[in-house]
Amino acid sequence: MMTNLFSTFDPSTSMVFSMNWISTYIGIIMIPMSFWLLPNRINVLMINIMSKLHEEFKLLLGVTNKGATLMMITLFTFIIFNNAMGLLPYVFTSSSHLVFTMTLALPLWLSIMLFGWINNTNHMFTHLVPTGTPTILMPFMVLIETISNLIRPGSLAVRLTANMIAGHLLMSLLGNTSISINNMLIPIIMSIQVLLMIFETAVAMIQAYVFSVLSTLYTSEV
Repeated sequence: MMTNLFSTFDPSTSMVFSMNWISTYIGIIMIPMSFWLLPNRINVLMINIMSKLHEEFKLLLGVTNKGATLMMITLFTFIIFNNAMGLLPYVFTSSSHLVFTMTLALPLWLSIMLFGWINNTNHMFTHLVPTGTPTILMPFMVLIETISNLIRPGSLAVRLTANMIAGHLLMSLLGNTSISINNMLIPIIMSIQVLLMIFETAVAMIQAYVFSVLSTLYTSEV
């Protein structure tokens, strides 16, 4: 039972290859191109979302040029496509693996920290001791702030992975129990599955937004 339950998160397609990771790039292939005389609905939706994200990230970063927000908008788009692809039947969910999420979170956090400590050393030191901290508590505050900085990539990765796994496991459990359940209860199970699907769609969007917003906030500190 447990083996079948977690088999949906197995990237291996054989004893040698892990071809399921290819689904990570399906979203990039499906991004619509502007070949229409008039923009189609998907293009209009994507443009509206990106313009809204640009306005919000611009406020968080305190910049005016589009280049500074481009990386975070790209990160949001990449994550939301992978989360959405995982909702389709028989499609591997890349964002349910720590390998995928840590690959996004760790290099981003490391580059932010290196940039901050190399170019704004004094500014980074001031972040370790909040304003108004009593002198006797300063060593403890430095320790606490250092630990909180070190666990940031882990918290970003685990948050996205855990949220994607939780809903998929619940839907798998309901699907497995519906096989041996009374026929009278199948409509109830189906209704719950539809509600869970709507909930998981919302989670897929929210988690992509949370990941990109927190990355933007970490960037704005340096």
